[in-house]
Amino acid sequence: MVMNIFVTGGAGYIGSICVEELLNAGHKVTVFDNLTEGHKAALDPRAHFVHGDLDHPATVTAALAQSKAEAVMHFAANALVGESMTNPVKYFRNNVTGGLHLLEAMVACDVKKIVFSSTCATFGTPDRVPIDETLPQRPINPYGESKLMFEQMLRWFDEIHGVKYVALRYFNAAGASAQFGEDHRIETHLIPNILKVALGQKEDVSIFGTDYPTPDGTCIRDYIHILDLAQAHMLALGRSESAKYNLGTGGGTSVREVIAACEKVTGRPIRVLEQPRRPGDPARLIASSEKIHAELGWSPRFQAIQPIIESAWNWHLAHPHGYQD
Repeated sequence: MVMNIFVTGGAGYIGSICVEELLNAGHKVTVFDNLTEGHKAALDPRAHFVHGDLDHPATVTAALAQSKAEAVMHFAANALVGESMTNPVKYFRNNVTGGLHLLEAMVACDVKKIVFSSTCATFGTPDRVPIDETLPQRPINPYGESKLMFEQMLRWFDEIHGVKYVALRYFNAAGASAQFGEDHRIETHLIPNILKVALGQKEDVSIFGTDYPTPDGTCIRDYIHILDLAQAHMLALGRSESAKYNLGTGGGTSVREVIAACEKVTGRPIRVLEQPRRPGDPARLIASSEKIHAELGWSPRFQAIQPIIESAWNWHLAHPHGYQD
């Protein structure tokens, strides 16, 4: 079914590729973004763009009303864990207060469906891995807390206003489409930082901790291709009742394995700087996707790390300096 979709944060990394896939599937899309983290060049020209901020309730409501949206996809958030520990006000203002303004606008405009880009950071340090939906959510930073607070708000807006939601929780989005890729103004993600070394833009990449209880001593993380994430978001549009799903590949890749795969894909050596552990880094973080597979039929098409890196490398070769806006 073709729908009108209102996408917040649609000029960002994950949002831009989800917008692209929505448009490819025939949906009509309005992107709402303040461009503080997103890029003009990441806006799909087929989408209608509104330059606005969730901090301004009247602007959000007016844009949502004009879009005639039947559903919302919400990606607009600050997402740097370290920054959230030094500037929690920014995270609660944008991720919680801004989210509340969006929900208020949905009620005012009678929009009854939202797909929320949440995070497995809501679980904090999990009791076990893979992380499934039954585990307690105990965030260990304001970023994870802010996302959990919005999940809790969604529950009450469903109960009181009938706003149906799907919250999708995942860890490491990676890779690129042919057109759009990863270009953060402050880059903290491992794969793009490794590829910057291959491009000659950085001297080395740091490994934080080499003595973890893992096969090679480095942390293991769950990397999901951005196109698989986009597919999960689109499947969530068809869900008639509210739900929360974790997304994972069922496996994981260590920091050393990611670096080795980047060397193989790029054909270039990657200089490594070994550093002490960072506080709060668990040895393994892997999410279970059994529930979303059973209920929505979602399975990641990209199980191995190499094709994920290949897509990212192709995009970075075509855009060595990112979007440049």
